[in-house]
Amino acid sequence: QNKKILLEKLEKFKPTVLHCLCESKASLTRQLARQLGLPYVLTVNSLQKRFNQLSISSKRLAKIIVPAESIAVNIAKVYPRFAERIEQVNIGTFASKTTGCFSKPGQLASMVTAGPLRSESDFENLLGAVKHLAIDGYEFMLVIIGGGRAESGLRKLLTELGLLQIVTIVPRLEPWRTVLAAGDIFIQPVPDNAFNPLLLEAMSAGAAVAGCKGGVDDLIIEGKTAIAFDPDDELSIYNSLRRLLDSHELARQLAGGAQQHLRENHSVSKMISSILRIYHNANI
Repeated sequence: QNKKILLEKLEKFKPTVLHCLCESKASLTRQLARQLGLPYVLTVNSLQKRFNQLSISSKRLAKIIVPAESIAVNIAKVYPRFAERIEQVNIGTFASKTTGCFSKPGQLASMVTAGPLRSESDFENLLGAVKHLAIDGYEFMLVIIGGGRAESGLRKLLTELGLLQIVTIVPRLEPWRTVLAAGDIFIQPVPDNAFNPLLLEAMSAGAAVAGCKGGVDDLIIEGKTAIAFDPDDELSIYNSLRRLLDSHELARQLAGGAQQHLRENHSVSKMISSILRIYHNANI
C-alpha cells in the first residue's frame, strides 16, 4: 500500500530520473524505475560482499555513485558488469578557515570518537592505550559519542580500567559539527566498511585525526591528513596518541593538511555539479 502511494506521488511529480541514496532501498528503486519507465542512479556508501548482492537493473541503471576510491574498486570486483557505470563523487564539505586543534594554550586536551557502540572489543585497545597514557602522566579527556548494544559493557570496562574520571560516554549530539569541533583529536579506533561522514566533518572542523587503516580509509593519508595506527596493536595506538599530545605543532600541521585536502578534493560545488551532470546524462 505504501509503495502504491509513493508511486502515485512520483507520477504526479513527473521526475526524469530517480536517485537511490540508501543501499537498503536499491530493490525498491529498481521496481519504481521499471514501473515509471525511468533511468535511475544508485549511491553505494559501503564495501559490498559477493554473497549479499544488491538488486540492480542492467537496463535502467545509469550510474553507481561512490564517495571513495576504495568503494569503487570493491564495487568493480563484486559487480564487474557494471564497472563502467561506476563514478566517484566525493562528498562535499566546508572546511573551516581556522584550525581548532590545540588552539587554546593551557586548556585540557580533548579527544573524541564517535559512532555506533556495537562491541566492547572495538574499544578495548583504545582504552588500554588511554589508560597507559594516564599512568604516564598525560592529562586529557576522551568523549565517546554514540549508543548501542555494547554501551553497558563499555561502561563496565571503563569501571574496571579505572577510567571513569577521564572517559565519558554521551549520546549522539546535534549539531555534529559543533561537537566535533570541540575536540583537539578525533579518533577512528577500528576500520569502517562504510564511508564515515563523522571523520569528514572532524577533519573539516580542524581536529587532528588519529585513525586506523583498513576498510574505507581513503581520508586517512599518513603524514598528510592523519596519523595512522594498527587497530589490533595497543602500543601502536598509544604511540600515535602520544605523538599528538607531545607535539601540538604536529597535531595542528596534520589538522591543517586535512583541511587543505578537503578544500581541494571535497568541495560542495564540485559535488553538486558532478551529480547534476550525472542526472543530465542519465536521460541521454
